[in-house]
Amino acid sequence: MSKQTAVRLPDEINTRLVNLSQRTGRTVTYYVREAIIRHLDDLEDIYQAEQALERLKKGEDRILDSKEFWSTVED
Repeated sequence: MSKQTAVRLPDEINTRLVNLSQRTGRTVTYYVREAIIRHLDDLEDIYQAEQALERLKKGEDRILDSKEFWSTVED
């Protein structure tokens, strides 16, 4: 099942999307969907990294050196 989502885009971005759509015969929706699919993993990774950094700054997590890490890995 699909859900519909509305987004507001700056005029310049919308114009670029419309032009690309006209040149390629694909819909604007196709390109918006492709952009989201291709970049969502990256955005999620960035968010997780920012959260991990905040936990480190607050002292809630710590970084293990390689010797300490490997000593905790089960054979």
